[in-house]
This record gives sequence, structure tokens and C-alpha cells, in this order.
Amino acid sequence: MIQETAISKAITKLSDLRTKFNLTRSNNPLAFTEWQGELPELTASEIASLDRLKNRYFSYIEGDEISEGTVNIIMLHPLLDVMGLCDFPFRIRGEQSLKVEIFPEDEDRVLQGRIDALVIQNQFWIVVIESKEYGFSVSRAIPQTLAYMMGNPRPENSTFGMITNGEEYIFLKLLRGEINQYALSDLFSISNSRNNGLNEAMRVLKQLVSLPVRR
Repeated sequence: MIQETAISKAITKLSDLRTKFNLTRSNNPLAFTEWQGELPELTASEIASLDRLKNRYFSYIEGDEISEGTVNIIMLHPLLDVMGLCDFPFRIRGEQSLKVEIFPEDEDRVLQGRIDALVIQNQFWIVVIESKEYGFSVSRAIPQTLAYMMGNPRPENSTFGMITNGEEYIFLKLLRGEINQYALSDLFSISNSRNNGLNEAMRVLKQLVSLPVRR
């Protein structure tokens, strides 16, 4: 009988990715170039909306710590709307459940979990989004998010992910094949004193959702 285990319990560190999915970090600097180079510009309206969200975030953390649910309400959901990802041709799937087979296959186990937000286009995965509460380091969520990304039913397509705790943002790319590998972007923070890191993160997101999907 196949046993089902929660991803959040089975995948807690990077070494779990190697043992469960034969997944390792790529050393190739060209493995994830999509977040670099010439990124789409933001409109004046988008910049104004992002500034408002940044100010909203700081007004909340000055009052008290923010739960994951609060991050979703005051930051993640509005960001998806500002970036046009709630409307055609995109669709948002919240709390998307999935099951992922693990390797080696003789463990007779599958992992199950729920993606916080999944951006899809014509049923193809575009971006997997994981959110965490204030004070939770986004790097700690990398193993869990990559495990979710392994659940993409179209393994021939590169899968992208974004992790945020409202203040910090990091992007991931998963490449599956004979060798499963992943790569990471830089970390973007809205606490940057010289620029709004949220703007830069949303330019990356805008780039990722504009990439053609391999059918």
C-alpha cells in the first residue's frame, strides 16, 4: 500500500531534495538567465501600486508580526492583481493540492501538499508561489517549494517559482530530465534603502509570465 506523506514534513532541507528527487543545484551560470538582463519595464500605474503596497507592508510590521495569512491578504493577492495575473489569459489556483512521486520508487510513498498560489495559462503551469509569515527566511522555504514544483504534470517544461514573506522575494527555476537541477535568483527586498526591491522583483515576475510555454 502506497503511503502518503505531507511535503512539509518530508522535505525540510536541501539534502532531502537529493535523496527524494535526485535534485541538485546547478553550477551552470546560464541555467537561470531569465531573471537577468533586459527586464520588462513597469508602468507608472504599476509603480504607484507597488509603492502603496510597500507602505502598507511597513505599516503592518510596525504594529505587530504578520502571519502567513496576513501576508497573502495584504501583499500576495494584491500583487497578483497588480501584475494582471488574475485575468485572461492567466488563471490563479489557490491552495492547489498535488501529489508527487518520490525517488527511489521502491519507497512506496508519494508526497502531498498544497501550493499557496499557482499561475497557469491554458492549463500549463507558469509560476508556483509560496508565501510565509513575517520573519520567516525565504531560503528556508526553498526545499518545500521545489518539491511542489516537481509536481508539474509537464516535466518537459521548465518550472518557475517565487517565494515571499512579504518583505523578501526570491525566484527559482526547475529543470527536469536525466538530471534534475534547480537554480536561484538573487534575493530582492523591499527594505532596500536606495530602491524599491519590490519593483525589481515584479519586473522579474513580469518577465517569467511573458515567456513562451512549450506545448
